[in-house]
Amino acid sequence: MNFLATITSKRQLTIPADIFKKLDFAKGSKVLIRQEKNQIIIKPVHSLINNLAGSVRITERLKNIDLDQVITSAKKTHFRNQK
Repeated sequence: MNFLATITSKRQLTIPADIFKKLDFAKGSKVLIRQEKNQIIIKPVHSLINNLAGSVRITERLKNIDLDQVITSAKKTHFRNQK
């Protein structure tokens, strides 16, 4: 199914209502946008998360630790190693 849309002066694009509903979007939904050759691919982020679900193993030392704490710790380690 093809739809015609117009890009505004602010580089905004309106997603047609049919597509918006079929992809279960809501106001504020996040999308992943990438370029492939001369095409723009737009994917809902929740589909990416669903595709990745279960693909990351959590080590024993990280189990039962708040995810935000794990991320903060990983960032500190990463940026400390960048020096």
